[in-house]
Amino acid sequence: MTHLDQASAVDALREEAAIEPDPVHDGEVTKQTQVIAIYGKGGSGKSFALSNLSYMMAQQGKRVLLIGCDPKSDTTSLLFGGKACPTIIETSSKKKLAGEEVSIEDVCFQRDGVFAMELGGPEVGRGCGGRGIIHGFELLEKLGFHEWGFDYVLLDFLGDVVCGGFGLPIARDMCQKVIVVGSNDLQSLYVANNVCKAVEYFRSMGGNVGVAGMIVNKDDGTGEAQAFAKAVDIPVLCAIPANEEIRRKSANYQIIGKPGGEWAPLFEELAINVANAPPQRPTPLEGDGLLDLFSPEDTGGNVQLIPATQADMRGGSFEPKPSLEVVYDEA
Repeated sequence: MTHLDQASAVDALREEAAIEPDPVHDGEVTKQTQVIAIYGKGGSGKSFALSNLSYMMAQQGKRVLLIGCDPKSDTTSLLFGGKACPTIIETSSKKKLAGEEVSIEDVCFQRDGVFAMELGGPEVGRGCGGRGIIHGFELLEKLGFHEWGFDYVLLDFLGDVVCGGFGLPIARDMCQKVIVVGSNDLQSLYVANNVCKAVEYFRSMGGNVGVAGMIVNKDDGTGEAQAFAKAVDIPVLCAIPANEEIRRKSANYQIIGKPGGEWAPLFEELAINVANAPPQRPTPLEGDGLLDLFSPEDTGGNVQLIPATQADMRGGSFEPKPSLEVVYDEA
């Protein structure tokens, strides 16, 4: 690529980035649909929990739509046995180049009563994931999102960031309630607490979204996640144990939340709790509140902050020099 071509490509990217997206619909859903946004740290098990939850809900006779809103586009992979869905963003780009319109058959697929799709995201270094989420929802609007007849719409959101498009359901009242997923580790609970902070912030600004509760995944019985839920005043909807069989089946893209199976009661209870748990205002932790849930030996919470000096920064001695600043006496 010549220097001129590179400059042209850079200009095109800048022009695209400068385009403001159309406003996303933030009114009421026309059907009696529960729209639920599930947030959690990457790798916390959101997709595993949601695939099994949505499957169980469908087996209970509910109409369920599962939408992956994570740029990794892995929400539906377990549901479809490891097969990747064409994402809305990728499909939209291809159709646009071909001068064609996207249809629902291009992006939405089903298994045993569960309808599922992936919004997707841009390639690394070629766009903003949050903007991709916004454009994805714009396309869903055009496809008739608010006219569809589902009992539940489950949105799988990356919780590591709650800005821009990733915070859309909370900021725009696009969902009725939020569920957080976490384990007995500091990082996943940090993310869960950040999501609670976002919810509380927008509630204080007049928003209506609340937190319905927490799914504890990979529960090893140490209790930090339960302690967190109690501290921020949200219920634990389900505790999925740290179990080798669950880990192995999940890694092999197998649904374990099937009626009659060993783990069926777990997901049947989760489905009931998700449906019935009311949205409520959390009380997110501040300062060292998260660290206090763990023993200092586990987190380094007993480390003291020792201020650095100018001599430390120079690796030797430091003699302060007189200031050349002119100070005027007050008149």
